[in-house]
Amino acid sequence: METTGGAVTARGLGKRYGRSWALRGFDLHVPVGSVCGLLGPNGAGKTTAVRVLTTLLRADEGTASVAGHDVAAHGDRVRRSIGLVGQNAAVDEVLSGRQNLEMFGRLHHLGSRRAAARADELLERFRLADTGRKPVGAYSGGMRRRLDLAASMILAPPVLFLDEPTTGLDPRSRDEVWGAVRELVAGGTTVLLTTQYLEEADRLADRISVVSSGRVVAEGTPGELKSRLGGDRLDLVVRDPAALAGAAGIVRRVVGAEPDTDVENRRVGVGVEDRVAALTEVVRALEEQRIGVEDVVLRRPTLDEVFLHLTEAEEETTR
Repeated sequence: METTGGAVTARGLGKRYGRSWALRGFDLHVPVGSVCGLLGPNGAGKTTAVRVLTTLLRADEGTASVAGHDVAAHGDRVRRSIGLVGQNAAVDEVLSGRQNLEMFGRLHHLGSRRAAARADELLERFRLADTGRKPVGAYSGGMRRRLDLAASMILAPPVLFLDEPTTGLDPRSRDEVWGAVRELVAGGTTVLLTTQYLEEADRLADRISVVSSGRVVAEGTPGELKSRLGGDRLDLVVRDPAALAGAAGIVRRVVGAEPDTDVENRRVGVGVEDRVAALTEVVRALEEQRIGVEDVVLRRPTLDEVFLHLTEAEEETTR
């Protein structure tokens, strides 16, 4: 049965290994032409979800569709409509970049002339034309992942799955991969990205689905998820570690909420609603108590804080 709606959808998806459920009640909707980030800790179910959606595993319950095709009933159509980049590069290090792409083209049943032409197109698109004849073993980590992305786009699929594509890469290589992904999305490709890197999800994803214990526990834009922690954050760093408890007490009294304390970094932080009033009153009280501070700042919550808040809350409800 053909399905309509988003580029990727899942309803009540479940996958069991023995007596344990890797996925249970997993729901997802990814609009066409967007980037959806699946964010979660190790063992949350992200990779299992990708394997089910790409037909590498069969679900035990629920339904899913990719590019308008039912994953269980029309797996062959799904596979013709997707690209998949796994956690480990799938390219051959002995062959050159161009030879790798030609090989993938032939595996996708392109003729030799068309495979060669497509290899040249992709080397140019992913800024690898100057290194296309070098063996992949001489490539940097970022170049290998860009070549891996190029190989997944041999047939220009409308949907691309990226399963933790920048794991183990240095910051420069990660930026190279991010740039390549942005170019694909600008060209109309829909991307489902699984990652443990908060910055990666924040910078690439239009919407984020936070996964914990095999299901989506929260979703929204990065900004919407950050707003769940109460808007702005007030952070201060005291000069004297002995003054940390006193500073925390002042923040607690002024804001009316229990602050977070970081003993090692002498930091107190809390979410605030009226940012200006909270900052003014806290600074005045600190001065009255003669508590010296090295820094006081108002900022937006980070995605790291949202992630920890949501997953810790989910763990508590499942205990």
